[in-house]
Amino acid sequence: MAGENIVNGLAALLIVTSLFVIEANHPKRAALLYGVQSFVLVSVFAALAFFSGAKELYLWAFSSFITKTILVPTILYLALRRFDQIQPLPSSLTPPMAITLAAVVLVVSAVIVTPIRLPGAAAFKPALAVSLAHFFLGLACIITHRNILKQIFGYCLMENGSHLTLALLANQAPELVEIGIATDAIFGVAVMTFLATRIQAQLHSFDDRELMTLKG
Repeated sequence: MAGENIVNGLAALLIVTSLFVIEANHPKRAALLYGVQSFVLVSVFAALAFFSGAKELYLWAFSSFITKTILVPTILYLALRRFDQIQPLPSSLTPPMAITLAAVVLVVSAVIVTPIRLPGAAAFKPALAVSLAHFFLGLACIITHRNILKQIFGYCLMENGSHLTLALLANQAPELVEIGIATDAIFGVAVMTFLATRIQAQLHSFDDRELMTLKG
């Protein structure tokens, strides 16, 4: 029981940190907060490995610490730090709206996972609900914000949510799967960040509405 509470409690912290990432109004701060969230995800993997006996998750925790806690935040931080003062990240959601959205999404996710009858996930259904809610929060961040950088961070949140879902439902998957996820996170963020900086260099804006009209 204590192990279940620790895993589910750590998973709940992902929702809290995701709200901080969504509401961060400067690129550097958002990158650092994403690194904090990824460290929480690594802690969930390690706790799952310890309490469920899924030793493969220790490797997941290690590789995620290298990629998600160090490499990806570093890429974001170094690439976006020069925009920290000249390009703030406006939020389309006020803090009360973001908290309300997170609560609604979490309740809906809990309803969705309730019928699931998988032995490995039975004790960690709250964490499974959080992983699903986390994915949808990232999707909401992409949909509700016009700022390209916010959308990149929304993608990062979606990726963390799907990663936790996979760890809960298929924690004995081959290590190659984890390597593929980690590689996807690094290259995906690197490519999107490069494109965002090129767009800003041409249009002097991260507003995706500037991309609606093709100019010859």
